[in-house]
Amino acid sequence: MSARAAFRVLGIDPGLNTTGYAAMDFAGVDGVIVEAGAIRTTTDAPMARRIEQIHADLAELLAELRPDRVAVEKLYAHYKHPRTSILMAHARGVILLAAQQAGVGVIDLAATEVKKSLTGNGHASKQQMQRAIQTVCRLDAVPEPPDVADAMAIALCAGRHLGRDRRAQP
Repeated sequence: MSARAAFRVLGIDPGLNTTGYAAMDFAGVDGVIVEAGAIRTTTDAPMARRIEQIHADLAELLAELRPDRVAVEKLYAHYKHPRTSILMAHARGVILLAAQQAGVGVIDLAATEVKKSLTGNGHASKQQMQRAIQTVCRLDAVPEPPDVADAMAIALCAGRHLGRDRRAQP
């Protein structure tokens, strides 16, 4: 962590195929990206192997990046796509386990809250989120894949919440 950073947040966009992650350091309201990327699983591998891979890769990231908090998107179930939420729950479960094992507190954020905090629209599209993150973080290009942009947005939203809470303390 940089010498001037007050705290570090690891934002995670859980997914069984692609889990986006982004570590950001915060000294004020805006965060500085430390590292961002994606954990990818082999789609034809057995479920147990895929969640094992997510867990192992995330445990390695937690040890390397040493965040103060992990921010994870809450599980959202849509009646038209129940299978999607079930698959996401597998990934989210091992993410929570890895954070707990590393002794790092978790902040749960609803996707609509994250989107609204960044774009003003709780139902912003993936492309809108990518462009918003590109602008806010002053990136040369939109983050790819969209899961990485979502992880950055989750980290940014959580960091802003934590920063406000810290300033409000006596």
